[in-house]
Amino acid sequence: MRRRSEPHTFEQRLEAQKLRLKQEMANLPHGAERDAVATRIERLQAAAEMYDFLTLREDASALR
Repeated sequence: MRRRSEPHTFEQRLEAQKLRLKQEMANLPHGAERDAVATRIERLQAAAEMYDFLTLREDASALR
């Protein structure tokens, strides 16, 4: 039977994707494709910030 790996958190998956895209971007010449990868990185960062914000609000609500 195949053993499953430990599940990764949402934050870990976002960070892994961001690192992968940064490495990909480092190998691309300046141009549209590189700009598209940079935009994806910015969106991942925004998603991480939104998740942190919502998690903090959820934690604060639970304390009340």
